[in-house]
Amino acid sequence: MSGNIELLKTTLAAAKAEDRAALIAYLPAGFPTVDGGIEAVKAVIAGGADVVEVGLPHSDPVLDGPVIQTADDIALRGGVRIADVMRTVREAYEATGVPILVMTYWNPIDRYGVERFTAELAEAGGAGCILPDLPVQESALWREHADKHGLATVFVVAPSSQDARLATITAAGSGFVYAASLMGVTGTRASVGAQAQELVGRTRATTDLPVCVGLGVSNAGQAAEVAGFADGVIVGSAFVKAMLDAPDEAAGLDAVRSLAGELAQGVRKR
Repeated sequence: MSGNIELLKTTLAAAKAEDRAALIAYLPAGFPTVDGGIEAVKAVIAGGADVVEVGLPHSDPVLDGPVIQTADDIALRGGVRIADVMRTVREAYEATGVPILVMTYWNPIDRYGVERFTAELAEAGGAGCILPDLPVQESALWREHADKHGLATVFVVAPSSQDARLATITAAGSGFVYAASLMGVTGTRASVGAQAQELVGRTRATTDLPVCVGLGVSNAGQAAEVAGFADGVIVGSAFVKAMLDAPDEAAGLDAVRSLAGELAQGVRKR
């Protein structure tokens, strides 16, 4: 079975045709439980998310701030496994038809086996992977198998990336480019930062891929600001915090559905 890279491409193109940015939501698998995590993904899609990144919880998440680290710890203590990540992708995709990616560090894939991981992700209906710590120059094996199985390879660029480096990264990637709005880890912030707009411009000079901005977006106003210059707005910590702050799972699902609705309106007010 082939993965859903084409669905990802058409979804992002459809948002562009509507003269708006896409809303891309992030939630970790297994949080607060495996079943609860699947329902959370469905809830953000019901609220208006166009694309979802399912996080593969990791014990050393170098890009993730304290909010996502807390959720990952809950998932890991709950015994989440890669099979549960695949189940989350499968059930969310089958229920919604929305492109679902996995965001993961390289070590779990390397240990699991690249061929096995890509084959299972494609079979689950996944659209691809975001790989924040996989250097492009070491990505040939991954890209070979991702291409074979119809999966996008999304690399992360940062404000510190030089123009020549940006060109190398974007030439190797597919689906879209993840532009980190600032140097640092994930988390909600008062300001997304002017660096993000400059980075998007420099990245677009190297590629025709959509450029989507993450790290720091937490409300409709920030979503509208970023949607003014990016092809997609990526929100993670704000959704996870809404789940963490809720008194119970049902309230958490209501909270993330509501937040997705506000953010979906925000990306339409670019």
